[in-house]
Amino acid sequence: MPLARISWGIVVLICLIGVALLMLAGYQGYAALSLAVGVAAAINLT
Repeated sequence: MPLARISWGIVVLICLIGVALLMLAGYQGYAALSLAVGVAAAINLT
C-alpha cells in the first residue's frame, strides 16, 4: 500500500473521530463540515 493512500486513510479516520466527538459535544454544523472534509479525502482513496 503506497504512503499516499495510508496518509489519506489517516485523514479520513481523524475526520470521522472528529465528527463523533463534535456530535457528542452538540456541534452539528462543525460535525457536518468535518464529515464533508472526510468524504472529500475519501475520494482520494479510490
